[in-house]
Amino acid sequence: MARKALIAKQKRRERIVSKYAEKRKELKAKGDFEALQKLPRDSNPARLNNRCNMTGRVRSYYRKFGLSRLVFRELALQGKIPGVVKSSW
Repeated sequence: MARKALIAKQKRRERIVSKYAEKRKELKAKGDFEALQKLPRDSNPARLNNRCNMTGRVRSYYRKFGLSRLVFRELALQGKIPGVVKSSW
């Protein structure tokens, strides 16, 4: 499981990105890159990571389910994810 500080940092970044989204859009349209540089670094959406909703893990994240592969497999085997069955042929 990810450290709680990293999960909190990610939530803070999400709030900052949404706060400055409109302002960033306006400055980009004007071409005012100097003012754009003065905004907080965390206001850039490229600094966001996809994290597992249950564990906070960054790597091997499935966008469709919002989970990491480890949690996804565990829940799928328990039958808690609708429409997902273990393959056999």
